[in-house]
Amino acid sequence: MELLSKAESAFSGKIVESHTHHDNATIVLERADLIEVLTRLRDDPEFALNMLVDLSAVDFFGQEPRFEVVYHLYSLRLNHRLRVKVRVAEDEAWLPSVTALWKAANWLEREVWDMFGVSFRDHPKLTRILMYEEFQGHPLRKDYPVAKRQPLVEERDPIANPWNKK
Repeated sequence: MELLSKAESAFSGKIVESHTHHDNATIVLERADLIEVLTRLRDDPEFALNMLVDLSAVDFFGQEPRFEVVYHLYSLRLNHRLRVKVRVAEDEAWLPSVTALWKAANWLEREVWDMFGVSFRDHPKLTRILMYEEFQGHPLRKDYPVAKRQPLVEERDPIANPWNKK
């Protein structure tokens, strides 16, 4: 049985939409069902999607819901992939953290928060990972002003520039 058909059968009523494009299966869920569905996708031997390959986001500026968070899952044992998407509105841009399911989600969720401003509840340390702490805004949002000036901060890490001999 095809992966997408198995998922549609197993999660009847929880999948908002589904499709396959170039052999890449995708399901879209509601926020409330995310942890339950991802846990079963990981633990159920029929799916065995034990690897979180990536977690990313897309900004559909001007549309609602504005953001789409995308989980890319892979089964090492069964050699199949599934993309899981959850759409969130700008004023409710949060999801539950999946760090308890996959340790790799720790840095990936921090990156999504840093770049897009989508937060993850119950994340163990949701702090900036790519930008410095004083950075204002989220630079991968479509409405982020390209010419925006950021506050100048002093270098804090001497390892970043070992040749600076003050």
